[in-house]
Amino acid sequence: MKKIVLFVFGCTGIMAASAQQKLSPEQLWKLGRVSALGVSKDKKQVIYSVSTPDVNENKSKRQLFVIPVSGGTAVAVGNADSLLANEKISPDGKFILSSDAVKIQDVTGKDLYPDLPKSNVQVYTSLNYRHWDTWEDGKFDHVFVAPLNNGIAGERKDIMSGEPYDCPQKPFGGDEDFIWNPDGRHIVYVTKKLAGTAYAVSTNTDLYEYDVQTGTTRNLTADNKGYDVSPAFNSQGELAWLQMKRDGYEADKQNLVVWNKEGNFKVNITADRDDLHVESFRWADDGRSLFFIAPVNGTLQLFHTTYPGRLMMMPQITQLTRGDFDISAIAGQSGNQLVVSRTDMNHAAELYTVDIANGSMQQLTHVNDAAYSNIAQCRTERRFVTTTDHKKMLVWVIYPPGFDPVKKYPTLLYCQGGPQSPLTQSYSFRWNFQLMASQGYIIVAPARRGMPGFGTKWNEQVSKDWGGQVIRDYLSAIDAVSKEPFVDKSRRGCVGASFGGFSVFALESVHEGRFKTFISHDGIFDFRSMYGTTDELFFENWEKGGPYWEKKNLAAQRSFSQSPSNFVDKWNTPIMIIQGGRDYRVPVEQGQQAFQAAQLKGIKSKFLYLPEENHWVLSAQNALVWQREFYKWLDETLK
Repeated sequence: MKKIVLFVFGCTGIMAASAQQKLSPEQLWKLGRVSALGVSKDKKQVIYSVSTPDVNENKSKRQLFVIPVSGGTAVAVGNADSLLANEKISPDGKFILSSDAVKIQDVTGKDLYPDLPKSNVQVYTSLNYRHWDTWEDGKFDHVFVAPLNNGIAGERKDIMSGEPYDCPQKPFGGDEDFIWNPDGRHIVYVTKKLAGTAYAVSTNTDLYEYDVQTGTTRNLTADNKGYDVSPAFNSQGELAWLQMKRDGYEADKQNLVVWNKEGNFKVNITADRDDLHVESFRWADDGRSLFFIAPVNGTLQLFHTTYPGRLMMMPQITQLTRGDFDISAIAGQSGNQLVVSRTDMNHAAELYTVDIANGSMQQLTHVNDAAYSNIAQCRTERRFVTTTDHKKMLVWVIYPPGFDPVKKYPTLLYCQGGPQSPLTQSYSFRWNFQLMASQGYIIVAPARRGMPGFGTKWNEQVSKDWGGQVIRDYLSAIDAVSKEPFVDKSRRGCVGASFGGFSVFALESVHEGRFKTFISHDGIFDFRSMYGTTDELFFENWEKGGPYWEKKNLAAQRSFSQSPSNFVDKWNTPIMIIQGGRDYRVPVEQGQQAFQAAQLKGIKSKFLYLPEENHWVLSAQNALVWQREFYKWLDETLK
C-alpha cells in the first residue's frame, strides 16, 4: 500500500508540474525586485520600488509604488519624497545632512606632478590601496551639515573636515550611517578612524557624536574594539546599535545594544542569547521596545524585545514569526502591523504585514504573482544529518518540479560562502535553488560549520580550520542524502562561490570519486597568494590565525597547510572556474592559478572570466552568460 501511495504522489507532482513551466535563467531575470522605502508619514501607506532588469539595455528599470498598509491596489508614483519623512532634516527643521566625496590625499601622477597631466600612475605608501572593487583615489566620503531657510540649504560644513576616513562606510554603507539625535543638536555617524595599513587589519568601527552648536566630536563607543554600526534613536533620544566585541573578527556574534538618553546606562539586549546573531533591527513606534531579525535553524525570523531602560531587569525576547521563509528586512510600523520583506526558495522578495500581537502574516505586494502562476514550484525539505563528530546538522534538500521518487536524478552539493553566513530561505538571482532544481537536479545544501543560527560555537568552529570539520560536514551531507534511491550516485556535482568556491577546490582533492564535476566561483585556491593580495587583512588574520611567515605560530601554520593548492596532485575531476576581474576580496590570481593547475594536469576544465564584475555578477547580460555557461557545463559533465 505504501508503494501505491508513493506512486500516486509522484504522478500527482508530475501532472501539476507539467501544467507549468520550469524556471529558466531568462524568466528569473524578468522578475521584479521589490524593495521597501518605508511607511508614509500618516502611517497609512507603504512606499516601495520595483527594479526590473532590462536584458537588452543591460540595466534595470526602477519604478515607485504606494499601497495601503491594509492592502489593496498599488499605484505608481513619480516621486515619493512628499510621502516619506526626510530623516536627513533635523527634528527642529533647522539643518539638513548630506554626504559627498572629498579629495584629501594625492595618489595619482597628475596629483603629485601637475606638469605631467597625461600620466597614468598611482602611488601608494600603505595598504587599503584597493577595496572590494575600487582602487583608492584619494577621495573620502564625508558628512555635511547645512542650515535650512524656507527649505533652501545654506553653506555646507564638513563635520569630518580633513580626515582620511569614510562615512558612509565603504563599500556598502549608506544614509543609515549618519543620523540625527531627536534633540536636533547632535549627529551620530559611523566610521573607522583608521587609515592605510591600520584600516586593512582592523574592524574597529565606532559611533561618533558631532555637536552642531560647538563643532566638537566625541567617540561614543571607544570602549569597544570591534564593529559598532547601524545607530538608531527612538523618539525619546535613546540610542540603539549593533555591536561585535572582538577586533578583526568580522563574523563575531552581533548583539543589539541600547543606551539611555543620558548615555550612562547601557543594556546588551542579546548578550545572554548564544543562539541570536542580530542581522538588523528597528525601534517600535512607541520607543519602548524593538524588533529585530536573526537567523534561526536555517531561516531568518522576526523577533520582538522589550527595553528595560533603567530598571535592572532582563529584556524579554519573543520570536514573532515561524516558518520556512526569511524575513529579510523591516520596512516600518503602522499601528499593530509591521511591514516586512519576505522570501523563500521559490519566491523573490514581496512585502508582507505582520501582526505584532500574534505574528500572523498577510501578503501586501503581488509584483511577481503572475509570473509565478506559470512557474513550477520546487519542494524544499529539512533533513538532519549526523556529522563525523556526532552533531546534528541541518541540510536543506530541494527537489525538481514534478519530482518522481521512482526516478534517479543528478544531484548537486551546494557549498555556501561566508564562511560565516547563514544558509536560509533566501532568494538569489544567481545561486538560485529553484532555478538549479528546475533544470532537473536535486540540491543538497548543508548548514555546515560556520553558520549563525545554531549557536556561537557552531558558527566559530570553521575559523582557523577551513580544511577540517567543515569539509567533513559537506561529505556527511552528500553521503546521507545519496542513500536515497532517487539520487543517481554516478551523476553528482559540487558547486559554490567564495568560501563555497574554496570548498569546491578542497573537495576536489578528497572526494574519493563521489563527484563527477565541480564549479567554483571566486574561490580561494592558494592561501599564501590570497594573503598577499586580498584587501581586508583582518579577515585573513582572523580566519588563518596570522601571516604565513610566522613559523612559530602553530595556528597559522596549520591553517596555511590546508590550502587547496597543496593538494592539486590529487585533482582528477572536471572543473569549471569562474572569476571576476574586479574582485579584490578574492583576487583574480586565485582563479587563474586553479585553472592553470587543472590544465597542466590534463583535467577537463573551463575558465569563465568576467573582467568588469566584482565578487558578484551584477549586470543582466553577464549574469545570463554566467547562468548559461553554468548549466552548459553541468550538461556536459553530468551526462
